[in-house]
Amino acid sequence: QVRLVESGGGLVQAGGSLRLSCAASGSIFGIDAMGWYRQDPGKQRELVAQITTGGSTNYADSVKGRFTISIDNPKNTVYLQMNSLKPEDTAVYFCNARRAYPVPGNDWGQGTQVTVSS
Repeated sequence: QVRLVESGGGLVQAGGSLRLSCAASGSIFGIDAMGWYRQDPGKQRELVAQITTGGSTNYADSVKGRFTISIDNPKNTVYLQMNSLKPEDTAVYFCNARRAYPVPGNDWGQGTQVTVSS
């Protein structure tokens, strides 16, 4: 199992920036991608951004051009730089690690609140 510890959430005004960090530990050798998802109360969890260990990225259309995901492989840490934040970005953000082996699956962080005021 992979342990994920997130940091960096908070309250920011519209147009501002935040950077989320997620440090992975434990059985990290099988991870082939890490990413960020977000969830509003009463809504499904949605993908925000994902990066593979090879550096390929994938973004939700709603955040393209504003958010940047990056990974520091030696530190086993993934970052989400969020710029030009909008009130609709308000949600709990969850770090995700996708395991390819020995048992395929997903591990999740505890979540960090991001609130964007108008």
